[in-house]
Amino acid sequence: MATSSVHVEDVVRTLGDSLLPLGFEVYPLKVGWYNAVLSPSFHLPYPEDKLAVVVLSAPAMFEKAFIPFLQNHSSGNLQDYIDQSTAHCIKSSVTKCFPGQQVDINYDYEMHPNRKPKFLAQTASHVAGAAYYYQQSDIPEQPWGTKKMFGVCIHPRLGGWFAIRALVVFREVQAGPELRQTVPVDCVRSREERIELLERFNLRWQDGTYRDIIPAEERYSQQQRDYFWTAPGERIALLRQWGYLTSENESDTQSPELSQG
Repeated sequence: MATSSVHVEDVVRTLGDSLLPLGFEVYPLKVGWYNAVLSPSFHLPYPEDKLAVVVLSAPAMFEKAFIPFLQNHSSGNLQDYIDQSTAHCIKSSVTKCFPGQQVDINYDYEMHPNRKPKFLAQTASHVAGAAYYYQQSDIPEQPWGTKKMFGVCIHPRLGGWFAIRALVVFREVQAGPELRQTVPVDCVRSREERIELLERFNLRWQDGTYRDIIPAEERYSQQQRDYFWTAPGERIALLRQWGYLTSENESDTQSPELSQG
């Protein structure tokens, strides 16, 4: 039986209290808000009033969750350390906080058999009010003609120094009218700044300068930058150099991509 909407705030607060100390942030939304802005092929297969929560990683995640995970799991054969540490933290929190409840966790890197993502992370972040999703369509008289420019989310406090990690759907929790949609903060307001943002992200995303399109309250530590700025194939050597890996069998198969890692 669906949980009454009066419990939605408790669910969100409980999950947030568990994940915040690990460097994550949570933002609630209704499934219907997400489905309303997408074509049916991308809809989430749940009733519109089901509660979902977007989980973001803030800069503190690296030191509070990732490094401790490496120290405790460095002898395993992991494919992607960031993905695995994130999944470990979120799944552990959900299991501890909501035992016996039906909760689906969709991670940003997961795909359906047809290669469509389990959810569109930046769209979910926008409709949850977590971060504004700046797209080509947000720029009047955009200067790129027919060239495709990928959009990017900017957080009002963290700028681009964050990543969207998961969408958690509470299948037994019905979100009523008490849960009101929050409009994301439009923190890159001018046309010129938006053009600069998309060009930084699309044309020179490797240097990370798009993250500083607005002043950020927190930024990645130097060690975290060194990790993400290192080519995926060289990260194993870097982690061994730092002393976090002890086995010769670890492999990192992460591919370079346009991401907000």
